Order: sequence, then structure tokens, then C-alpha cells
Amino acid sequence: MALRNLRYEGDEILRKKSKVVSVVDDKIRTLLDDMVETMYEKDGVGLAAPQVGILKRVIVIDVEDGNVYKMVNPVITKKSGEQCAQEGCLSVREKKGNVSRPMYVTVEYTDQDGNHVELDAEGLLARCICHEIDHLDGILFVDRIIS
Repeated sequence: MALRNLRYEGDEILRKKSKVVSVVDDKIRTLLDDMVETMYEKDGVGLAAPQVGILKRVIVIDVEDGNVYKMVNPVITKKSGEQCAQEGCLSVREKKGNVSRPMYVTVEYTDQDGNHVELDAEGLLARCICHEIDHLDGILFVDRIIS
């Protein structure tokens, strides 16, 4: 595993749409592992591939629920409820703001072993999934701040 360099607000790669991953191979697994290591090093709870300069639909999340989620091609298929809370971002230094997100989401993705997974998430995990998927579409949390 290796630490990856973060990209910061103003870097044009953060505003581009990421490409679908066609096959989960060793290169993608290495990227996932590197992203987890980088996320931990920077004290984050989530990281998307564009944040390390890779335009692939890959995210990692650890919201301290005992699980590390490594998601390839994540898609939110259901959402409900609402929560509003302050967010920050490893790629947006020294800015925070309140963002409204769904309280519950169902996300489908491919895991690091190539298996299809459907995950129901709520609260902080749901918020983090939405935040990281936004990165894959070139959207930063600062675009969604309501106050």
C-alpha cells in the first residue's frame, strides 16, 4: 500500500465526471487499498478516487462502524428522510457548511472481489456515501451548502 497525493479545491480533476470501472482487477484493488491508507493518514471518513487524481468510480468509507467499505461503481437506488449537518472535505481545506442529505440510502456497488453488493445505510454512513458519490460526478459539498 502507498499514500496517494490529495487534490484540492481548484484542481480541475475534482470537477470532472469519473468513468465506470469495467473490471475489478489488481490495479483497482491496489487503488482501493491505497485510498484507505491515504484516508486514514489524513483522518478522513471517506475518499473518492478523483481526490487522488484518478477519474474512476471508486470510493472508500470508514465511519467507525466497524466496517471499511470499498465501493466500485456505487449507485444510490433508494433514498428517504432528511438530515442536515455540517460537512467538511479532505479536498476542501478549512471550509465547513451545513448540507442536507437523505437520512437513509440504498447503494449498489461492486466490492473488491467483484461481487455485487446492496447496502442499506443510515445517518452518517448514508451522508458519507452521498458525499463521496458526489465527488464521482464532479460535485463538491460546497456546492450544496445551505447555511
